[in-house]
Amino acid sequence: MLKSTVAALALATVALPTLAPLPAQAGIEYPWCVQYAESTVGATNCGFVTLAQCAAAASGNAGRCYENPAYPAVAKPKRQRTTHD
Repeated sequence: MLKSTVAALALATVALPTLAPLPAQAGIEYPWCVQYAESTVGATNCGFVTLAQCAAAASGNAGRCYENPAYPAVAKPKRQRTTHD
């Protein structure tokens, strides 16, 4: 009886971490956010691909659009220097 209890506890100890829920992960970041006015809801939504999409969501909702500070900036290609002989 003791051996089976110890075996069951050992199995549970090994299996339990694999059954635990995964930690929350951040969603996809988009380049445009809308901040709604505090007088309405005061919420922020950073789920817009274009400024036009953001402006449409903000229109009539007392919101303003701004660039998402958490969005990874796209690196601009470096200009290649050319030499003239």
